[in-house]
Amino acid sequence: MKFSVSMCVYEKDNPVHFREAINSIINQTLMPDEIVLVVDGEIPGDLRAVIDEALKKIAILDVIYLEKNLGHGEARRIGVSKCKNSLVAIMDADDISLPGRFEKQIQKFKEDPSLSIVGGYIMEFIDIPDNPVGLRHVPKTDGDIKEYMKSRCPMNQMTVMFKKEAVEQAGGYIDWYCEEDYYLWLRMAQCGFKFENFDEVLVCVRAGDEMYRRRGGCKYFISEAKLQVYIFKKKIISVWRLIYNVAIRFVLQVAMPNGLRVVIYKKLARKASINSRN
Repeated sequence: MKFSVSMCVYEKDNPVHFREAINSIINQTLMPDEIVLVVDGEIPGDLRAVIDEALKKIAILDVIYLEKNLGHGEARRIGVSKCKNSLVAIMDADDISLPGRFEKQIQKFKEDPSLSIVGGYIMEFIDIPDNPVGLRHVPKTDGDIKEYMKSRCPMNQMTVMFKKEAVEQAGGYIDWYCEEDYYLWLRMAQCGFKFENFDEVLVCVRAGDEMYRRRGGCKYFISEAKLQVYIFKKKIISVWRLIYNVAIRFVLQVAMPNGLRVVIYKKLARKASINSRN
């Protein structure tokens, strides 16, 4: 089964992390047939150097340059649209895919042709993967994923592989501040597509205080609250679930000081990490 990898990079990405992300793709036990990299606007010379280096050694790499930064949602939409294969894996520019990720996902699609999207857990780390600080679990089965979707995003975007046709039928990636993935999964569920997650880590994700701080603020809260209203209007949740979901987000993202939010996220992450080892 042929598949593509869709990846985006923009000016604020770290070139060292970007190189490690690319290497984690080419060091897979099953190589993709194509890597589509979208450069979202102008980037500094050190990032360009990483791309030039990759072009010399990766024949399957196709680079698309956008004149200006269009944001994650639009950049991802363009990247997926340019992929030639029916299966597409998403990859971020600063994460590390574990070596067997793609092989396991392809095998899953072979075993169950009715699947439209497959993801898995992420392990959050600081500095190096050997320094884990947390694990984000997601539900495994289609039914559990769609139930979880009523309160939180049920897929770790940087781990997913999906059928391009299913994503496009649902409308594809559409810009929604920090929520373009959750918005897409909701629309795919409304179309009746089948989801599944591996109950194991597929991707290692960089964490830190800045990442936890980005999970708060009025702009982030408003974006999430609007998405919860969308879910309510589509009759996926009740008005009481809407009120509860928005209230929880308000406390965590707006009412809570940044410093306290960082502490709580870290404690929850460490607890998840410890529990995952028991």
